[in-house]
Amino acid sequence: MRQYIRTASDLLSDDQMPDYQETQAPPSGKRKLRVLSLFSGCGGMDLGLEGGFIAPRKSFPKDSKSIAKVLDDDWVMLRRTRLETVFANDILPEAATAWKAYMSRYGRGGEIYSTESVVNLVKRHAAGEQVFPADVDIVTGGFPCQDFSLAGKRMGFNSGKSHDGKRRTDDEPSEETRGKLYFWMKQVIDATRPKVFIAENVKGLVSLGDVKEIIQRDFASAGNDGYVVLTPRVLHAADYGVPENRERVIFIGLRRDALRPEALKALEGDADDAFYDPYPAPSHAYTKQDDSLLPPVTTDDVLHSLREPGESVDPAQNVFSKAKYLPKGQGQTEIRKDGIGPTIRSEHHGNIEFRRLAAEHGGRHADELAAGLAERRLTPRECALIQTFPPDYPFIIPERRLSSTGAYKVIGNAVPPVLAFKIAERIEEFWEVFEF
Repeated sequence: MRQYIRTASDLLSDDQMPDYQETQAPPSGKRKLRVLSLFSGCGGMDLGLEGGFIAPRKSFPKDSKSIAKVLDDDWVMLRRTRLETVFANDILPEAATAWKAYMSRYGRGGEIYSTESVVNLVKRHAAGEQVFPADVDIVTGGFPCQDFSLAGKRMGFNSGKSHDGKRRTDDEPSEETRGKLYFWMKQVIDATRPKVFIAENVKGLVSLGDVKEIIQRDFASAGNDGYVVLTPRVLHAADYGVPENRERVIFIGLRRDALRPEALKALEGDADDAFYDPYPAPSHAYTKQDDSLLPPVTTDDVLHSLREPGESVDPAQNVFSKAKYLPKGQGQTEIRKDGIGPTIRSEHHGNIEFRRLAAEHGGRHADELAAGLAERRLTPRECALIQTFPPDYPFIIPERRLSSTGAYKVIGNAVPPVLAFKIAERIEEFWEVFEF
């Protein structure tokens, strides 16, 4: 594993690298909260909820209690939260490879990561197998978003793909399509009865007919109408210290019979009282301007010390999409160094943005062009850093068949870990609303 930790050497020297054992103790005197993760991908949500990873220093106030250790002017090690992943799941083998390679440093073995479809897992559980762990506190899941995305065909519930990612056949039940996988997440909630569930998807879902209301109603019916599901909220990642133009709709549900009476009353009123609002408050001024908020984190804040491909010791920095520049279409622009980055997409070809364009294509990074730096698209490492994955996350592992194609795919599918961390911190603060 040390060879993968060393891939951060573009940004941190050996003596700056954190001791992972030293920073892994959760808050004293409080039990850990057990998290069951669905559609886990490479672990953006899981890693973020647990904490204890390297993050951009500008994503947090200088005196923040979120910081376990300052590594240098650009990077900090975050504290551990009370949350701990006890089950993870995704059908993509490259996602499982990346997740296991990184999470093993926290003692998360591959035995808790299933690559079986959630539909099959639910069916096995219904047949009497003990598929899911006991005593789950939180269920999370970023159910597949391609059928709701503004960038896709927007098939919604009428997806042409099956639950296992294959093309749907004519005789396949409609409830087992990719667009209906949120309903199988609901059945996992039925089976495990967590106190909290957190589901996320693309912003485009909220403008696709009455899809948002249908999903909210179906989630609320879990456990025989046992959950308060608050009005879903769209969170912009840049408002939380992520240097990316990424918006996600978040559904949060809370189990009625676990709540204190006063909390249930407030939440059934849709949490007008800020104390009972489980969503994190913005920390950075991007969509809202407020003097109390930090300035947005920029792409230059996380990329400025990276070596160019060919000079780096990091396998994920030495490769990039070779798709040529086209006059029109997605991915034909270069990033702004003084602003947030583009939405990192789950693709390998022509819609990965350029790190820089040549002058004849409208390139604006004059200093870099004058230095002879070539036109190229973003590397997997650059995409990952814009998403706030830690710089020591191993995204290219040739001996385990994790290539640049797989890396681009799983990075673009992920929840930004820093955004997930701030959700976790709010859940920790909020936990006292439950009866014990």
